[in-house]
Amino acid sequence: MTRVKTFVTLTLLGGLAVVLPIVIFALLFQWLFGQVSDLVAPAVQWLESHTQLKDTLARLVVIAVILGACFLIGLVVKTSVGRWLHKHIDLWLGRLAPGYNTIKDLVLQFIGGGGGEGVLSGQVARVRIHGVDNPLSVTAIVTSQHDNGDYTVYVPTAPVPTSGFVFHVPPACVEFLPHVSVEAAMKSIVACGSGSGALLSGSVPSPDAAAPLQG
Repeated sequence: MTRVKTFVTLTLLGGLAVVLPIVIFALLFQWLFGQVSDLVAPAVQWLESHTQLKDTLARLVVIAVILGACFLIGLVVKTSVGRWLHKHIDLWLGRLAPGYNTIKDLVLQFIGGGGGEGVLSGQVARVRIHGVDNPLSVTAIVTSQHDNGDYTVYVPTAPVPTSGFVFHVPPACVEFLPHVSVEAAMKSIVACGSGSGALLSGSVPSPDAAAPLQG
């Protein structure tokens, strides 16, 4: 009887593990499409009143136009003039709206853009935040190194890596993971530690591992 109960429970959990991500993704997509539809509603109403396009087709046309505009902006930003303009607009918005840089970092992390200089940029490391003799360690991003050799590390929380804690630790507490990208570390943290075995293999002690970080 116990074996049957275990079999039923494990089979049910296995089915839920397959179905729930699909359902959650579908619900998220439905919510996102609804939000975008509300956002583009004025343009959709204008199209419906001036063209033969109706309802869903009009929404799709407006969304396609928005995506096309984003593509063109992306092309412009790839040019030297576009990069210069984008840099100055970023600086201006960062000063005008204090929350702009935080939102930009969140968006870059969400779409996988790890090249920016946000709080999630740096080198991945395994850090013993309670001292080198304490077996407890965390996955962290080394964000800077001080004149005395100490490191500042950012420890993301799971499953939302854009929130976390900042620690200042001595070099002996830091083991760099040079084979691990920030993006891979973030994926593991979002998955609540899944795949940590592969991340932590081949740790390198900090004194011989990486070039000093500027901070």
